[in-house]
Amino acid sequence: MIQFDDRGLLTAIVQDADTKEILMVAHMNAEALARTIAGPHAWFYSRSRKTLWEKGSTSGDYLKVIDLKLDCDGDAIVVLAEPVGGAACHTGEKSCFHRPVGPDTESTRRVGPGILIELAEVIHQRAVEMPEDSYTAKMLAEGPSRVAQKVIEEAGETGLAAATGDLESTPLEMADLFYNCVALLESVGVPLDEVWKELQDRRR
Repeated sequence: MIQFDDRGLLTAIVQDADTKEILMVAHMNAEALARTIAGPHAWFYSRSRKTLWEKGSTSGDYLKVIDLKLDCDGDAIVVLAEPVGGAACHTGEKSCFHRPVGPDTESTRRVGPGILIELAEVIHQRAVEMPEDSYTAKMLAEGPSRVAQKVIEEAGETGLAAATGDLESTPLEMADLFYNCVALLESVGVPLDEVWKELQDRRR
């Protein structure tokens, strides 16, 4: 029998069905579990955003469910899955368990792509739920033209800060530019994964 905790959640351990490598650990509520059982992809519940999410809906890195196994106490589940896209971790790594334990762990961590993927997921969620108090939701509601205008504005401000040697403002303006660029992709329905593919093709 499945035993959800007092928050209505179940610990979910995702394992590569072929290699048996642990890919990630997340949580499911009853609805996420039901959707996962229905397939074909794994669904989870975000404790920070308090909402359901389908792994890969933004990044393209889906988890195709092969089998589910409940532990003896019924309070944890193993999701045997086939990774589609190659990266189970939001940082772009195949597995979330890729960081060495040691004094230099934080200094060697590469979070750039992971932060953008996380940002894309949050923006997508705002587009789906359209909360009234969300700046992102309000901007997306105004359409791609408005978001494109913000990209142009932020690109100008970023370029000006860099050109004038304002090293304090440059990263702040660049962060604003990144945010609006990701929002623009969401507004026109282009996944961030398409940008990664284009960059990869250019690298070749």
